[in-house]
Amino acid sequence: MAVVLRLSRAGTHKAPFYHVVATDSRKPRDGKYLEDVGMYDPTRKPVLIQFKAERVQHWLAAGARPSQTVAMLLKRAKLAKPAVEK
Repeated sequence: MAVVLRLSRAGTHKAPFYHVVATDSRKPRDGKYLEDVGMYDPTRKPVLIQFKAERVQHWLAAGARPSQTVAMLLKRAKLAKPAVEK
């Protein structure tokens, strides 16, 4: 099972917010997930980014791969080091 950290959409029409979840990569975007590890609300000014830092570090240490968007959010929240290109 490949675990990924990705966004799960919530909210209403034209007013989305997102949960950052740890889930199996084969599950659908808004399907069942293993754990909710944060929240992202792009409609607020300033943008709201919240993470459960301890749980994010746990999942990253366990081999979970963040999506591109979640990786960008982790950098903005200073929770992840930038990836080194090979």
